[in-house]
Amino acid sequence: MLVALLVPLGLAILFFAAMLTRAAIVERAVPRIEAILLGAVVSFFDTLGIGSFAPTTAWMKFRKLVPDRLIPPTMLVGLTPPAMTESVIFLILLGVKVDPVLLFGCAIAVLLGGLVGAPLVAQARVWIVQLVVAVGLILAAIAYAMTNLHLFPGGGTAAGLPLGLTIAAIAANFAFGVLLNFGVGNYAPTLVTLSLMGMDPRLIFPIMAAGAAVMGAGACVRHIQMGRMDLKVVVGLAIGGVPAVLVAAFIVKTMPLELLRWLVIVGVVYAAAVMGRAAMLGRRAEPLTPEEVVATS
Repeated sequence: MLVALLVPLGLAILFFAAMLTRAAIVERAVPRIEAILLGAVVSFFDTLGIGSFAPTTAWMKFRKLVPDRLIPPTMLVGLTPPAMTESVIFLILLGVKVDPVLLFGCAIAVLLGGLVGAPLVAQARVWIVQLVVAVGLILAAIAYAMTNLHLFPGGGTAAGLPLGLTIAAIAANFAFGVLLNFGVGNYAPTLVTLSLMGMDPRLIFPIMAAGAAVMGAGACVRHIQMGRMDLKVVVGLAIGGVPAVLVAAFIVKTMPLELLRWLVIVGVVYAAAVMGRAAMLGRRAEPLTPEEVVATS
């Protein structure tokens, strides 16, 4: 079953790389240096367990790298190549120990959720995207704080789950796939959900990484086709992220991260507050729809 996942994942990686390269050449997307450095930093610490979506969103909002609406798809597509690299590493190192039905089922569920969510974020009103991102950032900050305070569920020792919990885990991963399109990372919610179900936290990493990679290969192709992203930032994140993942996985491996998480929390909460305020202002300033006009007349 592991081989059955690695083979299509490899083909998906090649297809996604070809699509992204073609789009970058057509658009003459010269990567931004700041995006390369950002991709390297967040992907390095993502491999060590920090997570990349929340700090990337916070930095993009703070630096105004891209418009708010474009933050989720730009970040998702740009950080998918590093996520794919992580998935191959984690699957080879730990994937053989995980229940293949759970691993494969969760990966496919995240993919399907990603495909459903891609057009939703493209069609959603700007203030809705801002609000979802703000909520996601707050949840990420809470997850970071719980990790530092050792309040996260400790998990068990299981490499698989009973049938009922397996179905519940797969359903949860579908929802996480939808939310990935809005810039809400799947690592923290997947870790919490499966830990509460009794999974060994170490064995959850292949599930998280495989889901993110497979979903990225599918949903990101749709985002590339829609073209609603900043390709210069996308290419920069990808170029900086892939080698950083390899360095973290094979050279550094572990390092003290508690202080860094507290620093990330500050930036994430700030970005959430700014994004939430923008959502509220945008909602008030948005003109009424014809249905709302009739309802208020």
